[in-house]
Amino acid sequence: MLRSLLPALALAALPLAPALAGPADDYETLREEVWQWRLDNNPQLATSIGDRRGDGKLGDWSLEAHERAIEEARAFLARLDAIDTSAFSPELAVDFGVIRSSLADSVAAAEHEHDRYILFTNRGGWFSGFASLPYRSPFFTLADYESYVSRLEAYGAVNDHAIARSREAVARGLTQPCEPMEGFENRIARQIVDDLTTSPFWMPFAGERPGAIGEDEWAALQSRARAAIEGTVFPAYREFLEFYEEDYAPNCRTGTPGILATPGGEDYYVYRVRSFTTTDMTPDEVHELGLSEVARIRAEMEEVAAEAGFDSREDYIEHLRTDPKYYMTDEDEYVRFVAALAKHIDGFMPELFGRLPRQPYTVKPIPAANAPGNTTAYYEPGSLETGAAGIYRINTTELDQRPLWELPALGVHEAVPGHHLQIALQQELDIHPLRANGTFFTAFVEGWGLYSERLGIEMGLYDTPAKQMGRLSYEMWRATRLVVDTGLHSKGWSKQQAVDYMLDNTALSPGNIDAEVNRYMTWPGQALAYKVGELKIRELRSRAQDALGPKFDLRAFHDAVLENGSIPLDVLEAHIDRWIAAELAAEE
Repeated sequence: MLRSLLPALALAALPLAPALAGPADDYETLREEVWQWRLDNNPQLATSIGDRRGDGKLGDWSLEAHERAIEEARAFLARLDAIDTSAFSPELAVDFGVIRSSLADSVAAAEHEHDRYILFTNRGGWFSGFASLPYRSPFFTLADYESYVSRLEAYGAVNDHAIARSREAVARGLTQPCEPMEGFENRIARQIVDDLTTSPFWMPFAGERPGAIGEDEWAALQSRARAAIEGTVFPAYREFLEFYEEDYAPNCRTGTPGILATPGGEDYYVYRVRSFTTTDMTPDEVHELGLSEVARIRAEMEEVAAEAGFDSREDYIEHLRTDPKYYMTDEDEYVRFVAALAKHIDGFMPELFGRLPRQPYTVKPIPAANAPGNTTAYYEPGSLETGAAGIYRINTTELDQRPLWELPALGVHEAVPGHHLQIALQQELDIHPLRANGTFFTAFVEGWGLYSERLGIEMGLYDTPAKQMGRLSYEMWRATRLVVDTGLHSKGWSKQQAVDYMLDNTALSPGNIDAEVNRYMTWPGQALAYKVGELKIRELRSRAQDALGPKFDLRAFHDAVLENGSIPLDVLEAHIDRWIAAELAAEE
């Protein structure tokens, strides 16, 4: 045996001629460069995957850094477009499409001044993102605590740069409209407290000293943290509050609230529609699609109202909005109810998916400082590397506006099989980390969330007319968004027109509708992604069912949709078409 190995060993020792790099090698090299560039420029992204290069840093929010990043993205994009992809494998073709779309979108955004200077919506911005730092940071080692404290110390520079760019927004007429920003100053002010120990920023130091950290080191960390919070963080929030109240709010926009009223707003909205839908749809096409979907869903709502014994859809919606039996008054009871429902839904996941993520999720209220005026719920991604579970955040304020009959649809969207399942699974896929952690396409992510609401039908979650109306109201909510968002930003609608349209067509409470319309006015285009993405996934499912007939496997289809993570809709369609062809070939 040893003798038979000698010739092979001898050959292995001989120098080999260098292999010629091909297009696939060029692309994979470039992809790694893009990933390292992302990590270098996003310290908290690096932290989330266990990479310590960003310890103590928050990133550079200066306009100069923004311009530099755009130029670097342009250079990457040019190099990508020079690569011949004709011989790429299907897997690499998907990869290329994802990375190119992400870079191209950043470059396209930079054609508009709005991208440089509009840094916050009525829901938040850099200041609210920073407020989540104590919830999203790892706290295992001395290095973790030192990194956290250094980030507290670094916030002043971030705040200064963001205010400088926002000040330029005022000068250029790129402020938010006045109506949705009413009370925004309270969201800033709530981050400032008199008693340091009640601040979330102090939370990591409020408990017992970790065993891995010595007493002297712990005392030194606490001293630094106290100085950073009181000497940097709170003064920065006060500075932003002063800027907002004295310079920004007096110059917010009156009149037409849509982005159409800003310099270059019409072209910017066309970009936003394409960006958030990952399609070539125009605002008019989206508007017409919305009108069509509203008419279809309205007819279904009439059928459910009749089933419930009401003469009209309007009568049933009024009953659902006003009957106290559909509402809770105790916040803790509400959280327990939502958590129990989420656990019930968990039990259906093996029936619908062949692959499930390891990362768990939990249910928690939206932090008190951010809850008033916020949306009903949202999802915060977790990280196995930092020891953080995904969080299904629910709003426990104004419970008289949060009916129980909407919770099944809400839960499947925000937790499983919606955002948590999709995002946690993406983090664990055997794909390049740039795609697992560094790409996000709203049409796919939110389209999947809305498609998941429909999966609730197959789980039997909507077992009463009230819950059926809850699902239909949520679907109608996303359909009216197509009409309202385009109405506001391309057709000159007023806020009242948008509110009235949603009151007339959805079963959402007036309070929720007001919060939603405020969101659309300050975040143009984002709301369009949900319905457009959901309709595409439903279309692809129907296509697969028609092609495969009795051989169609729903679990396999869902795994195929999710196996590439978040991707543009055109890339998804090409991938599912290849999957269908492969399934058909396997039958032969």
